[in-house]
Amino acid sequence: MKFQFIQSLNEKYTSRNISKSVILLLFPLFLIILNFSIIKFSNQPPPKIYDSNLNLTIITKIKPCNIFSGEWVPYSKEPYYNNQTCPLIIGQQNCMKFGRIDKVFLKWRWKPYECEIPLFDANHFLKLVKGKSMAFVGDSVGRNQMNSLLCLLNHVAHAEDISKRYTNNTINFWRWFYPDYNFTLVALWSPFLVRANDSDLNGHSNNSLMNLYLDNVDEAWASEIENFDFVIISAGQWFFRPLIFYENDQVIGCHKCEQKGIKDFSHYYGYMKAFRTTFRAIINLKGYKGVTFLRTFSPAHFENGDWNKGGNCARTKPYTKEEIKFDGYILDTYMTQVKEFIEAEKIARKKGLKFLMINTTEIMLRRPDGHPNNYVYGYSRNKNVTHNDCVHWCLPGPIDTWNEILLHMLKMET
Repeated sequence: MKFQFIQSLNEKYTSRNISKSVILLLFPLFLIILNFSIIKFSNQPPPKIYDSNLNLTIITKIKPCNIFSGEWVPYSKEPYYNNQTCPLIIGQQNCMKFGRIDKVFLKWRWKPYECEIPLFDANHFLKLVKGKSMAFVGDSVGRNQMNSLLCLLNHVAHAEDISKRYTNNTINFWRWFYPDYNFTLVALWSPFLVRANDSDLNGHSNNSLMNLYLDNVDEAWASEIENFDFVIISAGQWFFRPLIFYENDQVIGCHKCEQKGIKDFSHYYGYMKAFRTTFRAIINLKGYKGVTFLRTFSPAHFENGDWNKGGNCARTKPYTKEEIKFDGYILDTYMTQVKEFIEAEKIARKKGLKFLMINTTEIMLRRPDGHPNNYVYGYSRNKNVTHNDCVHWCLPGPIDTWNEILLHMLKMET
């Protein structure tokens, strides 16, 4: 089953009052028409399934089901792994080991309205990727997903950390190998996807000014993926920081740089251009024949202030659809990357390449309970500094759903 994503228009319907007598008169005619329609269209392909919240259409060739439209439902079983069964959880996301008391956030599962996403089957996943390679490209939330995948596979096969064979920069680039399956799994850290460096003469800090070269892809990852079978692209939170934008090596504007004589752009401009450059770079790789996934924007959940002004995320259960709306800057940021994906997918398809979307933004918007929050849960590197992490996700936690979806899509594509 192939997934394609295109824009759709929201249709509004108005209801009219119809008298009971008219209904009785028309009902036999309706049955005749319905009978005829069933006979006529029984061999037609499934209909398009519209998600009015996302303004997207998902087309499937087997069973019509929008796996990204649903609810978080109570789930009583234990998670796939824990901090004792998986030694690969990094400290900052090891919520249970470092002090999180409540476990309610582990008792939910994503349930599409029209079908079921099967539980993650590590044996099936490894069978599908045997002899292949997969790269997570983007920011540390991408690595967060890779760590989830490592733990989901750990009870079936143990991965060897071979990072040092390929790079001295094992802080930003990780490579794991499953010898029994000849499967390579890597994370290539590139938070902007395009070339970037520090602009602040005082050096790098959490909110320091950076230069972003919007028309130059970051070769640190682009030079690595040509022979990969699966590439999962993601980026988001770094684009909210102060940035100076370059095109053709000339300053064209900035975001929150507060410098005279430089035009101020919203973060959407840099985000749009970065994804455009990224997708074009992948499409133009001469030997690349892999499947490219866009994992959509992962929203943060800071409340009571920004990340650097005391904001936190102390909730212990998901939002309902009535409690939070998919709108504002989160929707706009999401739609910015989706529009670039749609255009890139059209070009990629003409060249015989597959571009697919792991469309998880609204799903994760409803999970404010799944973050490490204060590093009381997540292993503070500096014991004198508290840092509320409402960006990354606890392991185990709701991020494991991303890999359930990934496996589901891999099965449909093979």
